[in-house]
Amino acid sequence: MEAKTPPQIFSAARRRTNRERMHALQQCDDAARYVLDDMVEDAIDRLDFMHLDPKFALVIGDWTGGFAKSLTGAEVVAADPAGIGGALELEEGLPFPARDFDLIASFGTLDTVNDLPGALIHIREALAPGGFFIGNIVGAGSLQNLRGALLQADGDRPAARMHPMVDVRAGAELMQRAGFSKQVVDGHSVDVRFGSLERLISDLREQGLGNALKNRAASLDRFAYRIAQQAFAANADADGKVAERFEIITLSGWKS
Repeated sequence: MEAKTPPQIFSAARRRTNRERMHALQQCDDAARYVLDDMVEDAIDRLDFMHLDPKFALVIGDWTGGFAKSLTGAEVVAADPAGIGGALELEEGLPFPARDFDLIASFGTLDTVNDLPGALIHIREALAPGGFFIGNIVGAGSLQNLRGALLQADGDRPAARMHPMVDVRAGAELMQRAGFSKQVVDGHSVDVRFGSLERLISDLREQGLGNALKNRAASLDRFAYRIAQQAFAANADADGKVAERFEIITLSGWKS
């Protein structure tokens, strides 16, 4: 039986552009970085709780270097889909740089691959026996106000403007399908308040969370964008701020 080719939902070129733009924007001291900071802090806390002491680790997507610094005494290979910050470039579908890591950690990179089951299998195969994987992604339920504003702006012809997202249940099924043992998949939220739609969009771009869809819809015209602004602002609280939620899904498991 022929293996089915996964649907091409995301564009590798757009994903690279998003991350390269993020890297440039992050040169500003006040650039938003709270999503990655939360993911890294969460992973560090989990490893500390488990008393893991890896010796050879692959860290994907952490351009801050904060997670690698927490791995005292470990040899760390840094990788990124765009190779930013001098990290090893890691392209979807290609083999990993080694196959005997005792820890692989991924931050905000797995949610824009076209073959997520295949990527998880690659990760498990790159682990040494007894190795551990932890990955954080932005999951389903995120950015509901933005999603609603864009739908209103599009009217009767909604366009594909936001990524399909994985929830906890789907994440657990994917981890099981990839062959991880003792897998744990859970989620938590990061709540942020925005004074305008423009501020939210800027934060997304600064964190590499922009649109990476292969078949991206045309940009909103001026009239439609004004509708989106008004729909977003309609959710403001008494202080004029709109609360948005980033749902962070954590995937973790062992290689037997």
